[in-house]
Amino acid sequence: MKLTTSERMELQRQASVRNGRADAARHARLILLLGDGLTWAEIRSKLDCSDSYISRWSKRFATDRLAGLFARHSGRERYKVTDQIEARVLARTTKHKPTDGSTHWSSRKLAAELGGGIFEAKAADVIGLYLNPPQNAVVFSVDEKTAIQALDRKDPVLPLSPGRAERHGFEYYRHGTLSLYAAFNTKTGEVLGKTATSHTSAEFVAFLTDIVANQPRGKEIHVIADNLSAHKTKQVEAFLIAQPNVHMHFTPTYSSWLNQVELWFAKIERDVIARGVFTSVPDLKRKLMRYIRQYNMQPKPVKWKYFDTTRRITPDSIVTAH
Repeated sequence: MKLTTSERMELQRQASVRNGRADAARHARLILLLGDGLTWAEIRSKLDCSDSYISRWSKRFATDRLAGLFARHSGRERYKVTDQIEARVLARTTKHKPTDGSTHWSSRKLAAELGGGIFEAKAADVIGLYLNPPQNAVVFSVDEKTAIQALDRKDPVLPLSPGRAERHGFEYYRHGTLSLYAAFNTKTGEVLGKTATSHTSAEFVAFLTDIVANQPRGKEIHVIADNLSAHKTKQVEAFLIAQPNVHMHFTPTYSSWLNQVELWFAKIERDVIARGVFTSVPDLKRKLMRYIRQYNMQPKPVKWKYFDTTRRITPDSIVTAH
């Protein structure tokens, strides 16, 4: 693989970033090794990776060059939320309540009110729970952070010193992975967390069971989750039938930004995972759960706001209902 001078310089920069994502640095190192003429067998040994990993990222780079290494959505084009759709949903949910006396908008009620599609209805359902939650109920934003790697640095971390940032090498041992389930209380900001070695529907149901166990008996619980297939299995349906006080609300496809727990996942990624040193999977679990306990001593809810749509949408494009 041939690299231009500018490409090699950018890849070297990405591979040596001190506080960046480990996966981005690994992608850059892979392309540099290919550019240096190493065989796939040599690269497998150096990066501890598979042939499918080398094939996938080399093809992405060959097609889109540097941009291909950082594309988040391969395959089908990402669904785009138009300004018009956004304005319709937010105008209704922030300025009006259901005419039947309900405490918040449901997807079906908003679809009937606006005549909108599935996306608008699902978005309004979630936003309504944030801005006008049902009385005497609790709302949780739930998701899983999968395949968190227990990486142990081969070289010791060089501590912060005058004029120098903390430094560490990029060679590491892999001790395995964990998934982290988190339920973010949208009112208080508190987080209920649980780790699991696998990412299955059974684990998701077990986590929902934990959420119910941590609430007063019979408490109305609203759970916001994404459209992952593991969230919609027969096991989940059976759980919801057995727990009629638990109500699931799904975000629209490709709209993880609507799920507030994603903001908290970004925080634990920055604070613990990205630069962490973990000697084993149990060590990773211990440090994740310790962070959650410390965070819950001073939890912070998300201040969900939406600024005036007219500032970025022309009056002609705004659709409101009267």
